[in-house]
Amino acid sequence: MTFWDIIWFIFLAYVFFAYLMVLFSVIGDIFRNRESSGLVKAVWIVLLILFPIIIVIVYLIIEGKSMAERSAARSQEIQSQQESYIKGVAGHASPADQVAKAKSLLDSGAISQAEYDSMKAKALS
Repeated sequence: MTFWDIIWFIFLAYVFFAYLMVLFSVIGDIFRNRESSGLVKAVWIVLLILFPIIIVIVYLIIEGKSMAERSAARSQEIQSQQESYIKGVAGHASPADQVAKAKSLLDSGAISQAEYDSMKAKALS
């Protein structure tokens, strides 16, 4: 085995790995697309099995823009879920929110002035 055989093998392995990444991305997008019917999804999958490289290229040409939009929407959804989770784990809202909530409780008569002062001091500390 020569040096160039090794280089050629590394190049082919890289191209194959890149192809698999694109293929799995396309398959994931096919199933993530809520606008397509089940029949359309099945046809895409069958075509991917029969003509993998050509159909991946065709799919990227036809659905590339909407694929990117779905990916961006999913990313934003995940980010908002993460932010809400982090807020929930933190266990409390911001100090301003806590003071506003305490003020609304005071105004409604649910707590006394002393309780409001205590909650305000705790929130601001």
